[in-house]
Amino acid sequence: MTNPESRIPNPDDREAIISVRGLVNRFGEQVVHENLDLDVMPGEILGVVGGSGTGKSVLMRSILGLRRPNAGSIEVLGADALADDADSRLHIERSTGVLFQDGALFSSLTVGENVQVPLKEHNPELPDSWRYELALLKVKLAGLPADAIDKLPSQLSGGMRKRAGLARALALDPPLLFLDEPTAGLDPIGANAFDNLIRTLQQALGLTVFLITHDLDTLYAICDRIAVLADRKVVAVGPIEDIERLDHPWVREYFNGPRGRAAREAKVGASESEH
Repeated sequence: MTNPESRIPNPDDREAIISVRGLVNRFGEQVVHENLDLDVMPGEILGVVGGSGTGKSVLMRSILGLRRPNAGSIEVLGADALADDADSRLHIERSTGVLFQDGALFSSLTVGENVQVPLKEHNPELPDSWRYELALLKVKLAGLPADAIDKLPSQLSGGMRKRAGLARALALDPPLLFLDEPTAGLDPIGANAFDNLIRTLQQALGLTVFLITHDLDTLYAICDRIAVLADRKVVAVGPIEDIERLDHPWVREYFNGPRGRAAREAKVGASESEH
């Protein structure tokens, strides 16, 4: 059996927009991550996959500073994500946008007010009228109609709530975007539209995207590289064509099962129709 770790590339750390080294995360006696390494390169959409319990969201929360790991180092945009100094934390907060799986919108606030939350926190000097106009711009950028800005989350469909959460994630024009299961709960048409939106925004705004997903269609449609979490670490990272050939039990089952074959065939069909 091929050693999966031998397939992990070792890019120049100075080029990585996120660099994780020796990460350890434990919950009591349970070890979720042990000596995990990962680099995220500027301008890519990195899809992060793994079975249940492999700590995909725990990894994201560690990078964002929402969970302090038991050991290891994390650098984000050249700043120490584990540092206690306020300047480093502020730099990372202002430079990252996050869309959590459920949207995490404030139910008592309108869409526009939700989008304005980070603007009020980080740009309190902005006049209210400017904040409203910026929020409206982000709402439209996320593919929502202008009148959605005055609606409550409860008045939106699931797909529209995802887009409202995305609008808030983009409020500060961050170069780095984190997406946790962005297509979960969406029908195939809605999921495909959201994938296309992410790719369009990534290309238009020059975003780097850290994307946790179980959606094979998303992986084949928009991800530049795939990172596989298994055995408490990243066992492989690379283009999906390389990951498909990896001799690892979970990877074989995930990518070569019926859904994996269907997603691969759909991508081939889409490529052929473009030509």
